[in-house]
Amino acid sequence: MKKSIITLMALAFIATSCKDEKTTPLQMPQGKATLPPVSDAMTENSVIYEANIRNYSAEGTFNAFTKDIPELKKLGVKVLWVMPIYPISMKRRKATADKSIEDITDPNEKKKYLGSWYAITDYTAVNPDLGTIEDFRKLVQTAHDNGMYVILDWVANHTGWDHKWITEHPEYYEKNKKGEVTDPLNPETGEPWGWTDVAHLDYANKKVYDPMTNAMMYWVEENIDGFRCDVADNVPTDFWNYAIPKLEKRKPLFMLMESEKDYLLKGQFDMGYGFEAHHVMNDIAKGTKTVADWDKLMVHLAQKYEKDDIMMNLTSSHDENAWNGSEYERMGDAAETFAALTYTMPGMPLIYTGQEYDNKKRLKFFEQDPIDKKKGHMFAIYEKLGELKNTNEALNGGKNPAAYTRLKTSNDANVLAFERSKGNSKVYFIANLTKASISFTVEAEGDFTNYMTGEKVTIKQGQKFDAKPWQYWILTK
Repeated sequence: MKKSIITLMALAFIATSCKDEKTTPLQMPQGKATLPPVSDAMTENSVIYEANIRNYSAEGTFNAFTKDIPELKKLGVKVLWVMPIYPISMKRRKATADKSIEDITDPNEKKKYLGSWYAITDYTAVNPDLGTIEDFRKLVQTAHDNGMYVILDWVANHTGWDHKWITEHPEYYEKNKKGEVTDPLNPETGEPWGWTDVAHLDYANKKVYDPMTNAMMYWVEENIDGFRCDVADNVPTDFWNYAIPKLEKRKPLFMLMESEKDYLLKGQFDMGYGFEAHHVMNDIAKGTKTVADWDKLMVHLAQKYEKDDIMMNLTSSHDENAWNGSEYERMGDAAETFAALTYTMPGMPLIYTGQEYDNKKRLKFFEQDPIDKKKGHMFAIYEKLGELKNTNEALNGGKNPAAYTRLKTSNDANVLAFERSKGNSKVYFIANLTKASISFTVEAEGDFTNYMTGEKVTIKQGQKFDAKPWQYWILTK
């Protein structure tokens, strides 16, 4: 894995940091190892699943989720990203985007507001609403037994207002002009971002480094396989350069950052967010951009990132769903087409909780809002796409990715056609990325299989494709 070297200066400085915050982790029961350690190879053909435990089931528990892990295996999931599992602060807990729980006077009404997963009161405990530590261990073991690596959502930038550090170590936090611990502020304007339910940690005080690293190590000792790091570029790079190598002395880890900063991928992180591609997909679906913009993006990404930088491809996530709407709200009839694109383009595709069950609603962020787990159209689609991603090296998207070659068409502004290839394997993706029916030709020829239907397809030079709105083909050879 591509990891940078910590400077001797950083090591020397941190060696003097506080030692009173060390945590003795609970030891994972020693059982049969069912999964090889994280490696570069596992990144090539993986699908990642974001597990919103609270909203996955009516129970909203680890156990209710764990029993369905074999269902996720059918979708080709190999990396399980579990949203924050820690106790949530009550003080300043958000009830809505603009209301705090202190604004709610009815005691019964207060009970339904569970707060943001990202306002953490204790990094080394589990939220009792979700279950017990034993329940979480069972989830991890079941995932491993089903060939899945488990990464935990990690929030290093801020804590909830009930965290003991607020009173025991106020020096760990940023202060406002009055010297008070503050929620995160815009560094350019000094104004709050609106994240009033969290207190902003101050990494200029490097005494924060060890307690935060020790808290992360607690979960590594609990046998998790990595972290998804919230707002990773809001935390100083020096911290990641200090913490991650220490954690990896214990075991190899897979590190996902909620960021697209190339300098972080040159350092400790393995995968970033494909924000730019995601936004272009949304804009093409809305009709404000075209395939020409996609082509410009792919050139830009190739110049910006190194070959072994991995991007997570997404049509939804917890933030995107809650604040901007489900993929059906944003992409309409194009949702399936862009889902297929996330599997065939370079990178690792993400499924967010509910996408496999055709969820069309915005899941509430501060309350329980369970999905309806009825298999409809997309479960079978994700199942097919996952099988292709898992088994065809032409879709490798990790540290040693397959090639991406744009195929010329007679209508490049509206038709996206490309070849992915590695060794003797080739996969073609061809799509009408408009809401109109069109005809076009593709500069390709040969005998193929239409992967999604199983039909044999022969393409001859100059042959026309007649495409319905948002129609796509995945052709294997």
